[in-house]
Amino acid sequence: MEISIPKDFVIGAASSAWQTEGWKGKREGQDSFIDSWYKNERFVWHEGYGPGVATNFIENYDKDIALMKEIHLTHYRTSINWSRFFTDYENLIVDEEYAKHIDTVIDQQIEAGVEPMICLEHYEVPKYLMDKYDGWSSKHVLELYVQYAQIAFERYGNRVKNWFTFNEPIVVQTRCYLDAVRWPHEQNTKKWMLWNYHKALATARAVDLYHKKQNDGRIGCILNPEMVYPRSSSPEDQNAAKMYDLFFNRIFFDPMINGEYSEELIDICKEHGIYFDPTAEELAVIKNNPVDFLGINQYYPKRVRAPRYKWNDQTPFHPEKYYESFDLPGKRMNNSRGWEIYPEIMYDMSMYLKNNYRAIPWLITENGMGREQEELYKNKEGIVQDDYRIDFISQHLYHLLRGIEDGSTCEGYMLWAFTDCVSPMNAFKNRYGLVRIELDKQRTRSLKKSAFWYRSLIDERKLFIDDIAVFK
Repeated sequence: MEISIPKDFVIGAASSAWQTEGWKGKREGQDSFIDSWYKNERFVWHEGYGPGVATNFIENYDKDIALMKEIHLTHYRTSINWSRFFTDYENLIVDEEYAKHIDTVIDQQIEAGVEPMICLEHYEVPKYLMDKYDGWSSKHVLELYVQYAQIAFERYGNRVKNWFTFNEPIVVQTRCYLDAVRWPHEQNTKKWMLWNYHKALATARAVDLYHKKQNDGRIGCILNPEMVYPRSSSPEDQNAAKMYDLFFNRIFFDPMINGEYSEELIDICKEHGIYFDPTAEELAVIKNNPVDFLGINQYYPKRVRAPRYKWNDQTPFHPEKYYESFDLPGKRMNNSRGWEIYPEIMYDMSMYLKNNYRAIPWLITENGMGREQEELYKNKEGIVQDDYRIDFISQHLYHLLRGIEDGSTCEGYMLWAFTDCVSPMNAFKNRYGLVRIELDKQRTRSLKKSAFWYRSLIDERKLFIDDIAVFK
């Protein structure tokens, strides 16, 4: 099957600052939340690898940009490391050496024909603000973030035209404070909800500021909604899916697209003592400043059923009171990552957005195939033969393009990731990149088979896919 890709459809790649930079040149006191977690629980990071070296992008950015040019990449999404951007977080004293690095990367990308897309926070909230103000629990941190955004817009807004406020704003507080499975392992559902709210408010504040300062760009947020499927057609299972969607998808979709929260969510939060107590002025800011566009990260489906057991009221409230995860028999799996492979999420998410919200522009900002022990797939020339990645991208892209045919406002697809990079806890266990990173001192780079295939996708705008593979 041959499928034409629209000429203006973005085919790009993504990463983040903390997952690539390394700590070369980082000053005392510039740790981020993620750096602090690594220092406190290094044992949970696969084989001890983490952000300390990462891919050494600080030293190797010119090599990576050259590879972007070789692959003919047109768009690259990454972040500014908030914790490294300042030497004084209260008085907003910029670390000029790091700021110059960002300048250089942006300029070299543009020279190489690669449009930079910048996210202001990809889990890089400064440790100082976590220690002193409990991070996103504090409205003072929110104010400091807005001032940080203003400085970034002023410095780079003449060249960067696509901005994101956060990457996956729900993740840190879900792992740390709702599920308490990551450091600092504090179970506090009210804090979880407060962080969700403050990040939505911070996004609206940044949108307002950006529109007052910039006229030729746009600003949005990168969300990681899970396309949720009920186990069955029963009203009970259907309600479980609706509740999961309310707590983990609509919690950001509604304020960022519609400018308001659903009454149902507000009532449930009040019922369980986790309401975030917004002021009328704050809700007005959210109402008047929806995002211009969205990034959507999609990897796997979420399957749920109605709870089979009565909720234990002696445990802290958790949205799991309303749903239970469901393990679909016979599902396709990426056994390296432990995630279900279900490419149809691309079409279904396209229709979900089309049918439930205004026609907001969006693009896939992350989707990809992580595989461990990729060295086993090298040919005699040393090139990783990652046909499994090509197949994964092809099938997901096929269903994304189906969505566009049926009226989706999706503008593009950005692969996670451009290079292999560090992931939380999994470190380099699972490789995601078009570019392989060796774990030697130099972090030697090489192109995988998928890199050459991706270049042909960008150049020829044709997707060739096995009919059987689409539906197997």
